[in-house]
Amino acid sequence: MQPATLAYQTLLQRVDRWFEQIAERHPGVIPCRSGCSACCHGPFDISTADVLLLQEGLALLPPAERAAARDRAEAIMEQMQQIEPGWQAPFDVRALGEDRFDALTDALAAEPCPLLDAAGRCQVYAHRPIVCRLIGLPMVSAEGNVLENACPIQEDFPAYAALDPQLFDLESLEAVEKSCLGTAAEALLGDSSDAGFETVIAAVVAQP
Repeated sequence: MQPATLAYQTLLQRVDRWFEQIAERHPGVIPCRSGCSACCHGPFDISTADVLLLQEGLALLPPAERAAARDRAEAIMEQMQQIEPGWQAPFDVRALGEDRFDALTDALAAEPCPLLDAAGRCQVYAHRPIVCRLIGLPMVSAEGNVLENACPIQEDFPAYAALDPQLFDLESLEAVEKSCLGTAAEALLGDSSDAGFETVIAAVVAQP
């Protein structure tokens, strides 16, 4: 693991522990697990730190699995560029703007993540982006800000859907994340001031 991702991985472990502790307090309520891929569809934006983490995870895959994931990612990128033909490498989400990126995600909302294998399991689960770790629980921050549960199948699990927002020090996490993004931007783009760069998973996986 390179230094640019070490602090970020530590940050993600905080999120994972929070999630695990809540699951332990509510046994049998939270369906989120490796192999559930309900939320692993459609493109979404990921940060510079997520890109570096994904690259490390991809490098650990057997060559055949890496090649198959790249093929799936290239197919998704072809669809994206049919919708947005002017969107080119490095596929910075900011180049599209919020409205066009939202339209792109809506158009491809049913497309599975290219890193799902035939069984629907994430091939780089330990290296998955932060959004993949946060999507399945409602959260309330120390300052009272609430993030709703975004799980698309929560209506199938009434106790899960009814779970109250769980306390998490989101502001502290975001402060550490900001530092991680600057370090990652320096490693990825050669410019720490470009920490706001965001792209999509398929663009990372499709890289040769």
